Amino acid sequence: MSPRAVALAVVLAAAGCSRPGSGPSAAENGVIHISAKKFAFEPNKITLKRGKTVALELKSLDRKHGFLIPDLKIRADVPAGGSVRVILTPDKTGSFPFRCDLFCGSGHDTMTGVIEVVD
Repeated sequence: MSPRAVALAVVLAAAGCSRPGSGPSAAENGVIHISAKKFAFEPNKITLKRGKTVALELKSLDRKHGFLIPDLKIRADVPAGGSVRVILTPDKTGSFPFRCDLFCGSGHDTMTGVIEVVD
């Protein structure tokens, strides 16, 4: 396991989260750290429980990015080199795509991800 993966596991464990499969799952009032950089979000798949409040802590590693989840009516700017926290309590199950909505270069269209909300 890489040092970065170990650090992510420690952060998720401290927040009461785990990382099964390809994305973390959040416990009630957990914090999920998401990095944004040309041209990807990491992690790009997140599993949440319906009705459980979480904080998405978004951090830009390079330039200003946008964060948009249209189906959940969530929109935030992630400042260059900075971070923003988005509080989310999903009230319905399903798959909810997210994307960067501020053009950041020729790979911008691939800067996407999905939030899976389960019971």
